[in-house]
Amino acid sequence: MDHELRRPSNHQDSITPASHPGHQPGANCQPLVLRISESYCLTDRPGKLQNLHMDIKEYLADRQTKVEQALESLLPPDSGPLTNHIEAMRYSLLAGGKRIRPILCLAAAEALSTSAEPLLPLACALECIHTYSLIHDDLPAMDDDDLRRGVPTSHKKFGEAAAILAGDGLLSLAFELLTSPLPDNPIRAEDRLRIVHNIAVAVGPRGMVGGQALDIEAEGPNRPTAKPLKLEELHRIHCYKTGALITAAVQTGAIAGGADQRQYAALSVYGQQIGLAFQIVDDLLDVTADSATLGRATGSDAARGKATYPALLGLEKTRSKATEAGVAAISALEIFDHHANPLRELARYIVSRKR
Repeated sequence: MDHELRRPSNHQDSITPASHPGHQPGANCQPLVLRISESYCLTDRPGKLQNLHMDIKEYLADRQTKVEQALESLLPPDSGPLTNHIEAMRYSLLAGGKRIRPILCLAAAEALSTSAEPLLPLACALECIHTYSLIHDDLPAMDDDDLRRGVPTSHKKFGEAAAILAGDGLLSLAFELLTSPLPDNPIRAEDRLRIVHNIAVAVGPRGMVGGQALDIEAEGPNRPTAKPLKLEELHRIHCYKTGALITAAVQTGAIAGGADQRQYAALSVYGQQIGLAFQIVDDLLDVTADSATLGRATGSDAARGKATYPALLGLEKTRSKATEAGVAAISALEIFDHHANPLRELARYIVSRKR
């Protein structure tokens, strides 16, 4: 039996890869009807995610440990003339976190029956970029947050100038890692170029940074008109600010794992939907969770007059939107066998997470 749902509005049947020069995250977002096969069924009724009986907590803990160990080994030592600068970089990068982006990268490669461990430098590059974005996002000129990952934010610990440079250092280190040889998994030069280009687009003006700019413009005091933000405008911000890098993380694993065109397109859809679900849940947790659980301040979106899914739709419709995106992500993996089960369970985890 097939279930019929409405696809979330950013689902695309034909994917415009992030490596395409004309790609814009969230472009061509058309609502389509989605039919979900039960051959790898994660739903027992429309809109409900079902457990695969895989221990996702164990999987996450194992991959988080591997990523943490790799980050520690790949970072420069905090000694010598740059001790203070390296210490600031290490402080934020090694402060914990879910490590979702590197884990998605590794899991995408595993879906293609490729060994993930040799790809850890690529996965760590994604975490460096994500952490750089958090450091800058927390600055007084941006979100002005005092707590991140349960510890004082970088600018609170080291000062604004040192925090800015720590973020800059992590972004630069990411591209050093992306372009360094992988002796245990030699990736063809053209594939390496695709990976670097995808990520560069995903973090630039057509991706994360552009999303940050739109997000700041949409805040209450900066809004050029008194009109509230429309849902499609909020969706565009989410596609750029959060979805682009998450999609690029999945695409990185796909390229490194040797995906063919059909597999790459399917994994790209998965990445887009998971990126959307992740940000929707983030909006939800800012309203429903406490700062001790999240490791950061809560209620800050409302305080700054930010448009969010709960503000526009209410809590229940927001939860439904997150579930729809998760189900659409899982459906995109129909062409893959059991090797993609970690990706399927990661979708379920992202939708149901409490932190």
